[in-house]
Parts: sequence; structure tokens; C-alpha cells
Amino acid sequence: MNNFTKLSLFTLLLAITIFSSCKKDYESIESVDDAAIQAYLKKSNLSFDKDAKTGYYYKINIPGTGNVIENQDSVFYSYTFKTLTGQVLNQTSDLMIPGTFLGYTDRFTINSVSYVFTPIREVLTKLKRGGQATLIMPSHLAFGKNGVSALNIGSNENILVDMGIYTQTKKHEIDEFEINKFIANNNLTLIKDPSRARYSISTPGTGTTAINLNSTLVANYTVRYLDGTVLQTSTDGTFTDVLSNLYKGWQLILPGKVTAGGKLRLIIPSDLANGTPLDFDIEIVSVTN
Repeated sequence: MNNFTKLSLFTLLLAITIFSSCKKDYESIESVDDAAIQAYLKKSNLSFDKDAKTGYYYKINIPGTGNVIENQDSVFYSYTFKTLTGQVLNQTSDLMIPGTFLGYTDRFTINSVSYVFTPIREVLTKLKRGGQATLIMPSHLAFGKNGVSALNIGSNENILVDMGIYTQTKKHEIDEFEINKFIANNNLTLIKDPSRARYSISTPGTGTTAINLNSTLVANYTVRYLDGTVLQTSTDGTFTDVLSNLYKGWQLILPGKVTAGGKLRLIIPSDLANGTPLDFDIEIVSVTN
């Protein structure tokens, strides 16, 4: 056997050894994950189904009603990521509900890192609208051996996900759900405009110049998402623009309702905003026509 043949054979054997070692490590992680999940289910006296192909565990709590949802159908859905000890890691809110095509519900961005959690999509496909389920993802199908320290997800952490699909099928329907939830949570009394915007005028203003689409406004305002996150604020009297350049919700509500000196709370649905419902505090400082 010449030196070249010996070297090739050695390289091949080394590659086989490394591959076998990696495969054994991977299989051992699967086994450790599965043992931990089964121990959790037994201790909690829970009965879950196991996906025979991939190895995740799931339970359909509420199957939902209506037609089967196809991958190309739009869904609005919820999820809560937890450790098996019950620590909440990440969750959606009834005030900012994610929506996409069913076939894309396995895609997540967490701390600017993209993840694909196939079991989430697969379990959601087992539900109809209004359905709810619980999934347990083994670590090798979740955040792996590194975890996510920023979310306190440890190495090889098995993840429990509570998930559901809302009954609403259209964006304007989910907007109404979110806005009604927000109003109820905050005990607000607002007028509902035919445009579906909600408003409350605390001060109508004393100005004599009526606001129209061509008016140049100087305004103080703060705009928030419904979960309270401030999107933008300007409260020093330096913001100025023509009304026709501003949010559609402003264009529909301000004319005829307030003048200079006026103050109002305004909540506008996504089609009158930038694609998501927004909550404004507005003060009109001056109006010029």
C-alpha cells in the first residue's frame, strides 16, 4: 500500500469516526431531551401525544371550529414560550397580535436572531380557528445547546409553548378586538367615529381658524402602540406639517372637532395609521390656512 493510499484510508477512517461521534452526540441529546420531557409529563400527570417523525410532544386543548386552515390562509395567533418549570420567556399580547399566513407561523425573530420552529407551525395546522394547543419542543428543535442568555433560556432547555389561533380572519376584525381590549383594560370612555377611530376631546380649543386638509398645524403629540410602547413624541411645539401629510386618522377626526388650543385622545385602527393600531395624545398649538 503506497503512502497516498495509506493517507486516503486514514483520512476516510478519521472522517467516519468524527461523523459517528457527532451522530452519537446528537442522538444522546435527543435521548436526554426525551427523558426529561417524559419525566415532566409524569410528574405533572399530563398526557401528550408524541410526533412520531420529529419527536416533539403536543396536546390539543381546544380543537376550534370551522373549515380546515390551509397554509396559504391568513391567521392571527398567540404564543407563550415557557421553561418546563413555568418561567415565561416570551409571549404575545392581546393588544399586539401577530398575523401571517399559516405556512409562515414557524418563523421568529428574537433579539435580532432568526429562528425556524417547525413544530409550532405543525401544531397550529392541527387547529381550526379558535383552537388552542400546548407544545413541548425538545431543546434540539428549539434553542439548542447554546440557549439564549438574554431570555434566560439555558443550554439544552426544553421549551413549552402555549399557542392558539384567534377566530378573527380579517385585519380590521383583529383591530377591533385589540382596540376594544385596550379600552376595557384602561377604563376609557371614547366616541367611536364611523371610520372606526375612537376619540375623546378634553379641550375643544378656542381658535377661530377651522382645520381643513390644507391647514398647517403646529402640534404637540405622543403616539404609542396599544401595549404602551412610545413610538414617537414631540411636546416642545416644534412639530409642524400640513394635515394632508399626516395620518389618515388625524385627517378624519381633527377637522370640525378641535381648533387651536384643543386637546384630545385619539385611537386609530391600522388602516388609518401605519399598519398597526395607534394611541395618540394630541394638542393643537396653532392652525394656519
